[in-house]
Amino acid sequence: MALVEVKPTKPDLLIAQTVARNTNHRAEMVSRGLTWGVDEKILLALAVAGWVASRGRSEQLQRAGNHALLVTVAVSLVPHGLKSVIDQTRPDRKTVLGHVHGVSFSGKREDAFPSEHALHMGALASAAGTLPPMPRRVIQTLAVGLSLTRIVVLAHWASDVVAGFALGAVMERMLRFWTGYPLRSSDERRPK
Repeated sequence: MALVEVKPTKPDLLIAQTVARNTNHRAEMVSRGLTWGVDEKILLALAVAGWVASRGRSEQLQRAGNHALLVTVAVSLVPHGLKSVIDQTRPDRKTVLGHVHGVSFSGKREDAFPSEHALHMGALASAAGTLPPMPRRVIQTLAVGLSLTRIVVLAHWASDVVAGFALGAVMERMLRFWTGYPLRSSDERRPK
């Protein structure tokens, strides 16, 4: 039994009902496929590979590799700790209509808050803030889009996704002080 039980908000319920009414098996399968790419194990493997690849490179690349690995590990651990003290029933357990339209069950029943996928994507979007404008926009748009798939598959309430995304961004920013990852974008650091 968790210490805290979180209830979905009225907007959460409205969004989940709308998704359940309007989803279909194809949308569910596409969203599940996209969200699989943001799985914790895949992101950890990519972070380790990036870290190994950055060894022996410039100090800036090594710092980025250190930062990516530390952020990925931290963002992977925090939701497990939170979910051990916070219970929230996933929206896919509260709808019959969504299952009729092709929505399958996601994860553990009471582990809706926060969205771990959104935590990772919030951290990624935040870290991308140091990139030039075009890659920054692409990465941040992908991060938001991938986070939204968790709502489409009814794995999380909208507030779980927003909270996870924000927490991931805050964690990434806080870890910059430890890893030495740049605090500002390369555009802001250039002399005018």
